[in-house]
Amino acid sequence: MNAPIIDPLQGDFPEVIEEYLEHGLMKCIAFNRRGTLLAAGCSDGSCVIWDFETRGIAKELKDRDCSAAITSVCWSKYGHRILVSAADKSLTLWDVVSGQKVTRIVLQQTPLQARLHPGSSMPSVCLACPLSSAPVIVDFSTGDTTALPVTIPDMGNGVAPPSRNKFPDGAPYTLTAACFNKNGDLVYVGNSKGEILIIDHKNVKVLAMVPISSGAVVKNIVFSRNGQYLLTNSSDRIIRIYENILPLKDGLGALHDLNKTIKEEDTLENVKAVGFKCLVLFREFQDSITKTHWKAPCFSGDGEWVISASASKGEHKIYIWDRAGHLVKILEGPKEQLIDLAWHPVHPIIVSVSLTGLVYIWAKDYTENWSAFAPDFKELEENEEYVEREDEFDLVPETEKVKESDINEDDEVDIVTVEKDPFSDSDMSQDELCFLPATPCPDDPQQQDKFVGSSSKLIDSNHSGSPLSEENGQNGQNGQAAQNASSPLEEDTAGGNQLKRKRKLSEKGLELQAEKVRKPMKPLKSTGRLSKTKNKSVVDQDSGNGLYADDGSDDY
Repeated sequence: MNAPIIDPLQGDFPEVIEEYLEHGLMKCIAFNRRGTLLAAGCSDGSCVIWDFETRGIAKELKDRDCSAAITSVCWSKYGHRILVSAADKSLTLWDVVSGQKVTRIVLQQTPLQARLHPGSSMPSVCLACPLSSAPVIVDFSTGDTTALPVTIPDMGNGVAPPSRNKFPDGAPYTLTAACFNKNGDLVYVGNSKGEILIIDHKNVKVLAMVPISSGAVVKNIVFSRNGQYLLTNSSDRIIRIYENILPLKDGLGALHDLNKTIKEEDTLENVKAVGFKCLVLFREFQDSITKTHWKAPCFSGDGEWVISASASKGEHKIYIWDRAGHLVKILEGPKEQLIDLAWHPVHPIIVSVSLTGLVYIWAKDYTENWSAFAPDFKELEENEEYVEREDEFDLVPETEKVKESDINEDDEVDIVTVEKDPFSDSDMSQDELCFLPATPCPDDPQQQDKFVGSSSKLIDSNHSGSPLSEENGQNGQNGQAAQNASSPLEEDTAGGNQLKRKRKLSEKGLELQAEKVRKPMKPLKSTGRLSKTKNKSVVDQDSGNGLYADDGSDDY
């Protein structure tokens, strides 16, 4: 759809289900940076890559060592690697083009989410959030794992508030959510105490902390695509948006400079003071009537919209807010629980995953504005009487003669420079993988064996035990003469069985056919008179009696 004919007053967000994708039982999804490829993790341990332009499967990644359900998928910066976490506590790094497994690491706990380092084209470091344990930094090159701190210990006079969430046996419940910032030099961790920790993952040190007012458990934490906003989803049923004040390029250096400006070091108040200079609360989203729990919140590609799904069972509802905090749309799908959600990086398209394993594609219901084709075009609701101008149909109207053109015809037109995509990142690369070559799927060998077996059985049933097959074997020994002496076939459909059977010729018919073989054809006379020869086959009428033959002796 061309952008100029779209009504600018319409909201740039999806409205209806356009179609759905079906392949196995899909659990989680992730777009590449351009939105041309969609990766989906399945319950059988495989990862399917869809070509989002054609809605076809481009590649399927399957590890023989993994048959557990996939919990998350993540693309590398330029799309050459895919990180897959599974319920069998494994992390698998794949090469997308070759479809080969790069490496595989097994953790001590099941990773609910795993994210590759966003600052590297071929990342070897990832951030994993295991079940009921602290987030870990995993180095694929060495196989080392480093646990990140999830709380701030007692420092000086500051006392950390006690955790409100505990297991029944009294053990602390360390549910955590974590993510990299845009450059990948900092990790933002949301813990069960309602705190956002900003951590230097290389030195494993907490540099800043931002407390959440309610102190509720942080279930999700996500950065916008441009890195300017941070989203948190808490157990108090409120989605909070924070504005990131740190610079996008060197956030770690700026954070160290902030620590130097404060005299007191290594105290809880110091860490909080630095945190308030890093993140500022921007908006809060909640359903004040139904008090809905939220699931899989995220930003749109340009960061103008915020979406989240209802966590209620049996509901497939998607809530859309603008960045000002207004609820603009509620999308209602089938009566199936929603388990994952993603917004297309470039287009106003939402992709959701249901509990049944289907992937639904939500798109905009466009209303075309035909007045955009001409500046003086006017759409009419009903017929109007029109009076034409005197010079309306002149080759050169008088009004155009008076007007002077402001366009300099001597200026050169630039047809080389490519306009920058407003939704794209500034660090574009020519090596970015946007599409995969189409490769035909290999046939299943079991199905091939079935086809070969069925065809052989069909041949045997057509030739074995039938009179035709026996006589064909005899005729093959008699040479070409026996082939010419073949008679028409007749289908005997008695009893519902279609068997081909050849009738035996009488003695008269055999003599006539033998004469035709021995007798050469007469050459044409030079006088120009045509001599026609009618060769009629021996016809068996009714019960086989009354055979006749025409030897071609008719004269004209």
